[in-house]
Amino acid sequence: RAYTANNPHIRKTVDMAKRLEGSARHAGTHAAGVIISKEPLTNYVPLQRNEDQVVCQYPMGDLEAIGLLKMDFLGLRNLTIIDDALKIIAYNQGSTIDLSQIPFDDPNTFKLLQNGDTFGVFQLESRGMRALIKDLKPTVFEDLIALLALYRPGPLGSGMVQEFIDNKHGRREVRYQLPELEPILKETYGLILYQEQVMQIASLLGGFSLGQADMLRRAMGKKKKDVMAKQKALFMQGASQRNVDEKKAGQIFDLMAKFAEYGFNKSHSAAYAVISYQTAYLKANYPLEFMAALLTSVSGNTDNVSQYIMDTQQMGIEVLPPDINESLRDFTVAKGAIRFGLGAVKNVGEAAIDSVLEERSQNGLFISFGEFCSRVDLRVVNKRVFESLIKVGAMESLGKRSQLLKVMDSVVESAARAQKERAAGQTSLFDGEHSMASSVFSQEITLPDIPEFPPRKLLQMEKELVGLYMSDHPLNHA
Repeated sequence: RAYTANNPHIRKTVDMAKRLEGSARHAGTHAAGVIISKEPLTNYVPLQRNEDQVVCQYPMGDLEAIGLLKMDFLGLRNLTIIDDALKIIAYNQGSTIDLSQIPFDDPNTFKLLQNGDTFGVFQLESRGMRALIKDLKPTVFEDLIALLALYRPGPLGSGMVQEFIDNKHGRREVRYQLPELEPILKETYGLILYQEQVMQIASLLGGFSLGQADMLRRAMGKKKKDVMAKQKALFMQGASQRNVDEKKAGQIFDLMAKFAEYGFNKSHSAAYAVISYQTAYLKANYPLEFMAALLTSVSGNTDNVSQYIMDTQQMGIEVLPPDINESLRDFTVAKGAIRFGLGAVKNVGEAAIDSVLEERSQNGLFISFGEFCSRVDLRVVNKRVFESLIKVGAMESLGKRSQLLKVMDSVVESAARAQKERAAGQTSLFDGEHSMASSVFSQEITLPDIPEFPPRKLLQMEKELVGLYMSDHPLNHA
């Protein structure tokens, strides 16, 4: 205060800070929120353009306060994985799977879950979750719903998780405050886990309508003491009218309040559990197709690709390196193994992949390096693409990596000249139909008689271009 009174510069700074305090710092965009109204939004709220989207200028809470509906529409990568896996299954096995008809008591799925083999399974991948699921050993779908609700800081820190597990496996007696609560709490082994259970108890014992019960749940979750006091009085009154012992009713209300602090929305947990179960079902029953779809989904993330390949190999599934005569853009199932997709190779873009795949589809497999160079569009399959494909081993069916790299520049340049001449319609004085450059590729290119690179060099190239060692491991050559 003294500095402000005596120094005009500080006074100006403080005055400016007071005017700025409480102002919006920046305009953000909710990751999944959509505002819905019955009339154009401009009738209710100011709008602005934030990058490529039109957004409301009011914060989320204020939008709800003026009566607008906010819905979250989440886009999950796992839904794409499921869709891709189903397409691969249909292509590979000729069978169409309707996930809405799969059994929710599949033994293979629950065995996978109980063993914690949940890499790639929605919501169940983390180390902590895998440890918890092995401890819990789910036996029914309801256990999966509970698992997703339990794995949060509140339940984990309260000791509730261990209590749940002990109750499930009979290491601890399941107790109910009143017999009437058993139908509500039986699936969670006597514990209040879901917000909906709080509402059901309030309705059953306190005579609350579902609307009133929802208000109680909100008050408990936000710890509004004044609202809670009023709600408790109403609950005690309703419980008395239903001949519930006053002391017991008070204990139950306090128990509800305790659990409501970290109670979870069951409908949310159940919806997620369905996706968790579906991904686990596909991994347990169609491991090849599921892992191929999973690897495709993370093909741009080297760490994830490496982790999932290790998991795939631990499942006894071989992962084959990329091959220009067998690979597609994405990871695919081939002869009981998974074949690397060309899209996972560094420096190989979509246009180059399209050119290779289209040519292979129309005119058959590539039988030599020279023929490959003459057939693909060298305007998009440039030297950088060639180098990456050779180094990663995708062309080993056409020659050793050392041989192909040695002749790459000269062969590609000759093939490029031939393609330009063909495009220009030029003819050769020597054969009347094909130029000298293009005729080179009517016969096999002679590869130099040189040894292959040392194993360490080959592995180094693989690591550089796909982020992991494929054909071997350097420790085997120490």
